[in-house]
Amino acid sequence: MSVDSQPLVSVVTPVYNGEKYLAECIESVLAQTYQNWEYVIVNNCSTDRSLEIAQRYAGEDARIRIQNNQQFVGREANENIAFRQISPESKYCKMVHADDWLFPECLMKMVELAKANPSVGIVGAYGLHGVRVSWDGLCYPSTVVSGREICRRTLWGGFYVFGSPTSILIRSDLIRSRKALYNESNIHADNEACFDLLQNTDFGFVYQVLTFWRRHTESATSFSERYNTYLLGNLIILIKYGPIYLNREEYESCLSRYMKSYYTFLAQSIIYQGERRLLDYHRNGLRDVGYSFSWIKLLGAATVEVIDILFNPKRTLEGIVRRAIRVSGGKRRRAWDGSQVKTTTSWLK
Repeated sequence: MSVDSQPLVSVVTPVYNGEKYLAECIESVLAQTYQNWEYVIVNNCSTDRSLEIAQRYAGEDARIRIQNNQQFVGREANENIAFRQISPESKYCKMVHADDWLFPECLMKMVELAKANPSVGIVGAYGLHGVRVSWDGLCYPSTVVSGREICRRTLWGGFYVFGSPTSILIRSDLIRSRKALYNESNIHADNEACFDLLQNTDFGFVYQVLTFWRRHTESATSFSERYNTYLLGNLIILIKYGPIYLNREEYESCLSRYMKSYYTFLAQSIIYQGERRLLDYHRNGLRDVGYSFSWIKLLGAATVEVIDILFNPKRTLEGIVRRAIRVSGGKRRRAWDGSQVKTTTSWLK
């Protein structure tokens, strides 16, 4: 694709105290084989050298500009601010978190697929985490899938291919058509946005590793895994979009199965970890989405777990070891059955 035929891509990076990885992130954008882009870095009142680093690069390349917030805002709010900075002329938008980076062909490959398929609203691809490739599940060579079908399969428990905000490309018109792309009351608003955007568009997928995403102890991902916020975030999505993508019988079955897994997780957390703060987080979250917390269901799930401990000591010991590995930094993946962790290449069987 020649530069003259390249539609404008808006790349955005919201950052708060990201000096450790920000330069690497920016360098990955500068290294793109695709050249027609603008790059907006939104500094959320960082107290480290993030603004200084961004200003240095902006002084060297006119395609880079900085939005410097005058007031600190939450993570999702800052990401919405970043989306609002995209140029009216941009055709596609690519978010890159400040602690992630892009492989050189990322923009080129994603734009090529989107340009060839006007029905595609979101383009995803494989992502690299350490030495592990994530977000598999689609059958090659199906590069374009109905948005409604992929959302249905994800809700029902088939797989998860949306990845992270860094791993997808979005048509800019879809962003501009909404007052705010992210639901700021959902810590996993990026996931929810995919279900919103794919109601009337298709999903495209590039079978190539195009992004690198980083997990570290300070990241939002680490907090999400420690408290398994995915459970609550996915419940919000299931309640909101289940009736859209599933028929009534499927929705009720999925919701029942999901809540059973939810209480099983809470019971296990209390028995094995004594996590009272985790329990409080989910009790308050369930209340906020209109679900009354049930001590009876929790007691029932705990009873089943205790019986399992008594009659299956070997499996219990293996479970304790697996949990210890996860707490110490084992690789985790998001699932729709409430378990949060999968060590196989599929999401839910």
